[in-house]
Amino acid sequence: MSDKVLARLAALKTTPTPKLKEQWRQLFESEPPAFNRRYLESRLAYRIQELAYGGLKPETVRRLEKLGEELDGGSKTKRQTRADSRPISGTRLIREYQGVEHCVTVRDDDFEYQGRPYKSLSAIARVITGTPWSGPVFFGLKSSARA
Repeated sequence: MSDKVLARLAALKTTPTPKLKEQWRQLFESEPPAFNRRYLESRLAYRIQELAYGGLKPETVRRLEKLGEELDGGSKTKRQTRADSRPISGTRLIREYQGVEHCVTVRDDDFEYQGRPYKSLSAIARVITGTPWSGPVFFGLKSSARA
């Protein structure tokens, strides 16, 4: 890595945020996103190196795209869902409701409650309460918008 590139990368840590945003505009030719400083630093560091040494090889980009398609099956909805938004398989979610303890097991493609498969936590919350509920909120995975 050349000294000039190293110096630019090291300077990112002490550069004021407005100056980082200015660099973003120069390097990406677009407005910087409203993300935190660490995000700006990391993306700027990558861009500086990409411009100095070149980006990913076209075959690498194709390979990554192919792997992504294999993971999400081409589903735009699945692609836009955070990977960490769902508990891992085998996790047991326990919620006490009206004095009764309810246990749900997370499986690869669905959820199990009282020996039956359900596609969503919301469907289980509806069975338990008799009213429409956000399953992730009911089981404490996500806070209520009203809270």
